[in-house]
Amino acid sequence: MDIGSKLVEELQVENVFTIPIFGGIPISETVVVTWIIMGVTVLLSVFLTHGFRVENPSKRQEFMEAAVTGLQNVVRSFMDEKGEAYVEYLTSIMLFLGIANLIGILGFKPPTKDLNMTACLAIMSIILVQAAGIRQKGVKGWAKSFAKPMAFIAPLNVLEIVIKPLSLCMRLFGNVLGSFVIMELIELVVPIFVPVVLSMYFDVFDGLIQAYVFVFLTGLYIGESTED
Repeated sequence: MDIGSKLVEELQVENVFTIPIFGGIPISETVVVTWIIMGVTVLLSVFLTHGFRVENPSKRQEFMEAAVTGLQNVVRSFMDEKGEAYVEYLTSIMLFLGIANLIGILGFKPPTKDLNMTACLAIMSIILVQAAGIRQKGVKGWAKSFAKPMAFIAPLNVLEIVIKPLSLCMRLFGNVLGSFVIMELIELVVPIFVPVVLSMYFDVFDGLIQAYVFVFLTGLYIGESTED
């Protein structure tokens, strides 16, 4: 099978089963893998945080608190005081994307290889960005912000509402897909040892970087939306 055929196969999202209501609702492998990620994450969270106490914390509690605080501090590093209310959400998104990008190592198809998933995440983030602006400035102040710095560029500022989620969506999808294409090309040229080493970069490091970049840009947009 050539790389073109593999790429087409990789882009195809198969339906795992169909819910027999409303004429049949197809459930894709992206949905199944996403629910697996969420289910395992919730179960691990419950297990790892069980028995936490204020005094005399266990080593497990100290480790978990340090890990969560560390992730939140990463998000806080590019947020101002106005963005503090969104730190928990952005931390959760970064954790989910990190796991979703790495789950391919276990043989699952990463949900982020599905354009529907990256588009959904981008739309959620942009809705949050606009809601943050309305919360900070009020509806009237939020509407007036589109006319800054000059009224005649208001159409361009309105257009950004579409451009920003499209940018977030395609950046995440394109980078994850690009990593797959590069690895396939490397395997064709050097099929034995090199792909294993480079897989650590493209599957692990690059996957984590993409999670960070997505959250960083969302945080940056929130900062722009809430500034006076």
